[in-house]
Amino acid sequence: MKKLILIISSIVLTLIFSGCQNITPQPQKKIVDPAMPIVKDIKILTDMTEVAFEWKPVYTDNITGYHIYRSDPLKKDGKLHLVATIDDRYVSHYVDTKLIPGTVYYYRMSTFAKENRESEPSEVVEAKTLPLLPSVPFIKAISGLPHRIKIIWRPHPNPRVEGYIIQRNDLTDLKWKDIATIDGRLNAEYINKDLKDNKAYRYRVKVKTYDGIVSTPSDVVEGNTKPLPPIVSGVKASRDLPKRIKITWNKSPNKDVVYYNVYRAVTPYLFYTYLAKTADTNFVDMIGKDGVARYYKVTAVDNEGLESLKQENPVMGTTLPKPASPVLTNVVMDGSFVKITWKSGDDRAVKYSVIKTFSKGFSQKKIKYINIYDTKYIDKDIVPGTTYSYTVVAVDRYGIVSEPAEKITIDVPKEENSN
Repeated sequence: MKKLILIISSIVLTLIFSGCQNITPQPQKKIVDPAMPIVKDIKILTDMTEVAFEWKPVYTDNITGYHIYRSDPLKKDGKLHLVATIDDRYVSHYVDTKLIPGTVYYYRMSTFAKENRESEPSEVVEAKTLPLLPSVPFIKAISGLPHRIKIIWRPHPNPRVEGYIIQRNDLTDLKWKDIATIDGRLNAEYINKDLKDNKAYRYRVKVKTYDGIVSTPSDVVEGNTKPLPPIVSGVKASRDLPKRIKITWNKSPNKDVVYYNVYRAVTPYLFYTYLAKTADTNFVDMIGKDGVARYYKVTAVDNEGLESLKQENPVMGTTLPKPASPVLTNVVMDGSFVKITWKSGDDRAVKYSVIKTFSKGFSQKKIKYINIYDTKYIDKDIVPGTTYSYTVVAVDRYGIVSEPAEKITIDVPKEENSN
């Protein structure tokens, strides 16, 4: 039994000893020594993110250096926390950095020596960092430029300024985006390019100092890119001209429109290819064929090269088609002549031509009688025993010839021998 108790006791002692080895040692509490000298005559100088200290150094042999304590405005616990230890009693200056601009901090100092001894704290001093630099005092957005907006501002008067940060917001959200950095305090212009047409953007500027401090933003300005010229209105295409189509449209109300582009397609659904450029409000498309349809769209281009959108629906134009073919109404054959009569297929015919074909020997002959201003023709040039074919075409005032009328064939009988 005694042996068992000894074994258990040994195990417990081993566990206790092992557990003690894993305990993290706690720092020793500082000992306040009223006999140690107190830091006096603390003077401060503030900047936006720094506070500089100067004090009367303590040269006595019984101190090692100085502790600096500071409040933390983010914790708001009212306590001052150790932020710096200076291991040299001859030092009399210190700069606390990376502070928040425009913020109140509280400081106190103490001397310290070996064996973790520390003096009574000094008087608490208050230091307020300087506020951030204001941004530029003047900013303006210049609108109405093609695909771009120009931002100008007055150079910042502070010589610490290294450059500028340009920020943009496109009115669709609340976020601001850094779009450019301009080096040099005296530079005062930025052109934001490759923007959408007829779109508004907001801008603001921040300044940046040589030590990396960024100012508050400037006033917000709004700019607009130049809109495209309005869609060309009143586009029309002719349907009554021979072998050509004339396209006309209304003059653009924009005074800066300098010319128009004409686009053409063979069907309303195909891609429209560039046809011509003109400063006039009309264009003649020389087709060279009868009864051909084409589809057109017209755009306006201003002095900045901005081109309007095309019309949603095209206009169709056609060249004048051939006149209607005549209709043969009667054929009379006598031994000495053939008389053909017809009527006009439409009201466009101003004259007619009669085409006669016949065989002569082993060859086929064709004779054309032109400039017939009546609707009949008498052919006296016939030979008995010959077969003739006749057809008629109409000709309009432009010289456009119709398709031939239906062909007729007549056999002229041979003459009988008299005894």
